[in-house]
Amino acid sequence: MTIRIGETAPDFDADTTTGPINFHEWIGSSWAFFFSHPGDFTPVCTTEMGRTAQLAERFAELNTKPIGLSTDSVEEHLSWISDVNETQNTVLRFPIVADPDLRIAKLYEMIHPSQSETAAVRSVFIIDPAKKVRLTMTYPLSIGRNFDEIIRVIMALQTSDKNRVSMPADWQPGQDVIIPPSIKNDEAKTLFPQGWNELRPYLRMTKI
Repeated sequence: MTIRIGETAPDFDADTTTGPINFHEWIGSSWAFFFSHPGDFTPVCTTEMGRTAQLAERFAELNTKPIGLSTDSVEEHLSWISDVNETQNTVLRFPIVADPDLRIAKLYEMIHPSQSETAAVRSVFIIDPAKKVRLTMTYPLSIGRNFDEIIRVIMALQTSDKNRVSMPADWQPGQDVIIPPSIKNDEAKTLFPQGWNELRPYLRMTKI
C-alpha cells in the first residue's frame, strides 16, 4: 500500500526495545516521529539514533514521541544501544521496533529493492494524535537525516493546526505566516485582528 499524507497511519503490533506495543495505542494523544534505519551497528544509523536521543527533551516539549525501526531483532537492538550511548555521548530511551520478517517495513514501504532487498531505507513519518500521516520523507542509505528540519516541520505543522495558517518557505518560529486563500477577508479580520500585509490578493502575510 502507498502511505499518503492525510490518511490514517497503518496500525501494527510489534516487539520493541521497551517491550511489545500496539502502534496506535503507543502514540496515544501525542505526535509521533516514526523513522527507519538500514541496520544496527552501522555508522550513519548510529549517529542518527544518537541525535534522536540527544533531542529527547525537545521532542517532549513538542509532545512528540520518537520510535525507530530496522529489520534487526530486539536482542541486536539492545546490544547496539550501548554502542550508540557510548559513541554519541547520550542515553537512548525511545523504543526501536524489531522487524526481522520485514512485515512492518513492507507495510510502510520502507524496503526499496534497488537499494536493498532486506534493509530499510531512511524513511520518516510524522503522525499526529489523530493517527493521520502529516509528512513523509525518504533518505537514501548513505545519507543521514537533517534533524533541524524534522524539528522545524513538527513545529510548523503544530503551529499551522493551531492557527489555521500556512507556512512560507524556510519558515522558522516567530516569522510571518500565510493566511490561506480558503479564508476570505471577512473571516480573516476575525481570526487575525492584527491585520496582514497583502502582497497579492492570494498572498497575505501576518504575524501570530
